[in-house]
Amino acid sequence: MRDRRTTELVAVKYIERGEKIDENVQREIINHRSLKHPNIIRFKEVILTPTHLAIVMEYASGGELFERICKNVRFSEDEARYFFQQLISGVSYCHSMQVCHRDLKLENTLLDGSDAPRLKICDFGYSKSSVLHSQPKSTVGTPAYIAPEVLLKKEYDGKRILNVQYAIPDYVNISPECRHLISRIFVGDPAMRITITEIRNHSWFLKNLPADLMDDDSMSNQYEEPDQPMQTMDQIMQILTEATIPPACSRSINVLADGLDMDDDMDDLDSDSDLDVDSSGEIVYAM
Repeated sequence: MRDRRTTELVAVKYIERGEKIDENVQREIINHRSLKHPNIIRFKEVILTPTHLAIVMEYASGGELFERICKNVRFSEDEARYFFQQLISGVSYCHSMQVCHRDLKLENTLLDGSDAPRLKICDFGYSKSSVLHSQPKSTVGTPAYIAPEVLLKKEYDGKRILNVQYAIPDYVNISPECRHLISRIFVGDPAMRITITEIRNHSWFLKNLPADLMDDDSMSNQYEEPDQPMQTMDQIMQILTEATIPPACSRSINVLADGLDMDDDMDDLDSDSDLDVDSSGEIVYAM
């Protein structure tokens, strides 16, 4: 969709009003709103329609990293390192903000449309903040990507992950430094596993590290949007409260966002593509 005010393309995630607007949705919005980093999809605002809650976010025109890998079959080691460096930069920032994503995977990493694509972490639906919420204890995430210590609480066949059974095919030519880093990451005991800080100091990670990824503070400072005033938490919580009312029972709403009526706000977005439905049943505009 396109924002008529700025002509900027945006992505919009629709969630049906009513019982689907629960504490998990609230957590997703609050956590995502708190994060401002070049390697994280920007949260912009929430808008209420008569039938749905709309979460407006930055549009990543390059699509999923998963799709790029499928198209290229495989990356060179330098290409893989380029994206891995950005992923670690984004994850490190999340942790510094006390936010745990809990569902990192290729499908939740997007790319912008630049010649040297910037990686963008998205979908904070499973995220948790140790500041706002308790420490993560529940078993959530996508099975193929879940860590061993999480699987220990889940009743399904995850023996290969629990035993950290993995193999690098003989035909894949990678450096000893890369093999060493992988061996430090794929460790069953989290107490013995390499930390984010140690990853960032590893020789393989530091090779050809872009200058803008060397300092987290400078990255955060350059990532400001003076033309996009942020909704206050009070405004967002008021909208979320209204969104818990099912469409059939909804009363006339006049909750303000950016000084505009909600219906007017949706008029500010031009649809550029057909609606699609993701696996969670939430309606999203195709990216």
